[in-house]
Amino acid sequence: MMRKTSLILLSAAAGAAATLLVTQPRASLMGTSARAAAADTYRQLNLFGDVFDRVRSDYVEKPDDKKLIESAISGMLTGLDPHSSYMDAKSFKDMQVQTRGEFGGLGIEVTMEDGLIKVVSPIDDTPASKAGILANDIITNLDDEAVQGLTLNQAVDKMRGPVNTKIKLKIIRKGQDKPIEVTLTRDNIRVRAVRAKVEDGDIAYIRITSFNEQTTEGLKKEMANLQQQIGTDKVKGYILDLRNNPGGLLEEAVSVSDAFLDRGEIVSTRGRNAEETQRRTAKPGDLAKGKPVIVLINGGSASASEIVAGALQDQKRSTTIGTRSFGKGSVQTIIPLGSGNGALRLTTARYFTPSGKSIQAKGITPDIEVMQDVPDDLKAKTDTKGEASLRGHLKADGQEETGSQSYVPPDEKNDKALHTAIDLLHGIKHNAANTTTPPPADKAKAAN
Repeated sequence: MMRKTSLILLSAAAGAAATLLVTQPRASLMGTSARAAAADTYRQLNLFGDVFDRVRSDYVEKPDDKKLIESAISGMLTGLDPHSSYMDAKSFKDMQVQTRGEFGGLGIEVTMEDGLIKVVSPIDDTPASKAGILANDIITNLDDEAVQGLTLNQAVDKMRGPVNTKIKLKIIRKGQDKPIEVTLTRDNIRVRAVRAKVEDGDIAYIRITSFNEQTTEGLKKEMANLQQQIGTDKVKGYILDLRNNPGGLLEEAVSVSDAFLDRGEIVSTRGRNAEETQRRTAKPGDLAKGKPVIVLINGGSASASEIVAGALQDQKRSTTIGTRSFGKGSVQTIIPLGSGNGALRLTTARYFTPSGKSIQAKGITPDIEVMQDVPDDLKAKTDTKGEASLRGHLKADGQEETGSQSYVPPDEKNDKALHTAIDLLHGIKHNAANTTTPPPADKAKAAN
């Protein structure tokens, strides 16, 4: 029997891996009905073998046997739910890089524009920033090979590589008559999952963009920096921004929650069998030292983000502001299939908040709902459909909820949810025109 090796929490769009889980084979006696079911299964496998042989022999062009088998495995898994899937060797490697949160590379955040690679920003203290790469630089060539015609992922793959290896970039920069050529040496790059700043002189604002292996370490570092800047006793409170965070590692969600708790349950995971139930609890040591915490969520906050929001909300440790979260309440296990064979991503459990509530296809309802003012040209693009809208999703117990608003204004001065949080920490109450406190659950159901 294969060992289950990693738990992950993954949104519909993106995500990463989680904790180690080893299971032992189960011994059981097979009754008559079980033997009959097994015999029927083997007949179906024979049918698959017959179809496979027919395709190999009669398809109009000679098919690739490996691709046929991978496609069959992929179809079996994607037919289960939206989050189970097969990863080939390359996809598995990419997922591991994403979950580690570090890789050999240059330290450039890039996007694709008119078929060329545009620098969004260089990451501080990386080969790119040290070489003088600037935001809005256009990369036209990588090692003398034109990037025109490559996808963004292909270009990123070429820029990544083993630490201490070199790559030459040709860059077009506004205001320069001739292209700039620069040779960079790849270094170990850490993805910055946590960013922080001081708001209004006494509020610690922390933005978590994903839950990878670097997240908790980054959170602790940023909290210490903020406390030093403001003064521990002068901190009015903390704003934890989880908006549009698609999720990631289960263990990181647990440890981030634990950073704001002294005791109590954080989350429980429940599989098909009762003996697989696990409960995660907080350890003493609230890094926020009891100061008020506000969590910002929206329709793009999923899985690991929802674990944190749900734990702090249920434990009465935070006030949650924004719009209803995505509603992904399942856990995936990564099962490696051996060298060069990729891995399975298989849904193996649902998770429950400390109050015993499943948010699957429902989401976390904020304590204070705040809707953003969305520009007319973006209104059709800023609502996330949510887990309940995904084909084949695990069904919820009770009424399901569709998606909600996921727009975050690029200019902070227009961010109504953020300003509501700041005002709340300063003791300023908003009127009903700006915010809404959701009705009790029973009334909410009646209204729908």
